[in-house]
Amino acid sequence: MDFKKFLPWIIVAVVVIGIYSWASGIYNNAVTLEQDVKESWGNVNTSYQRRNDLIPNIVNTVKGYAEHEKSTLTAVIEARAKATSVTIDPANVTPEQLAAFNSAQSGVSSSLSRLLVSVEQYPNLKADASFMKLQDELASTENQILTARTRFNEAVKPYNNNINTFPRNILAGMYGLKEKPYFEAVAGAEKPVEVKF
Repeated sequence: MDFKKFLPWIIVAVVVIGIYSWASGIYNNAVTLEQDVKESWGNVNTSYQRRNDLIPNIVNTVKGYAEHEKSTLTAVIEARAKATSVTIDPANVTPEQLAAFNSAQSGVSSSLSRLLVSVEQYPNLKADASFMKLQDELASTENQILTARTRFNEAVKPYNNNINTFPRNILAGMYGLKEKPYFEAVAGAEKPVEVKF
């Protein structure tokens, strides 16, 4: 058997197998990292859902004490409805979709802040044990939201690095893999908060 006769075919086979392994490895790594992004997005949604679940309890508790704060209560309910109507597919999220989601959630935060400021006028409500518990749960939930958003950004970074570095970016384009957006601060967050007494 003449080994030299088969040597070019062996070299071609090794090169083809090597290229296939390299290309499939890049794709499989991107898929694994994208699953991490999806999991992190699910955690973000879970945290926001917990806040949305708390809102009716807070509103009902305040309603009993502050009947004339109807406009503030209505604003909270409307902001919650708007926030729950914005849904995102983490596999195909765009910066515009993430900005719309962020804006809707910011509306909830803003209306809740106004509600909690109005509560200051009702000493009996501030002392109410169930309201205090709800307020503590809301503060805890806001911390969970911050943590979930941070972890989402941490999951997006390796995915984006994986598909944007050369030569992976060439194959990522062929596979249709696109960069994922990060959570960013809400517009105006860089301005100092105005405190009035």
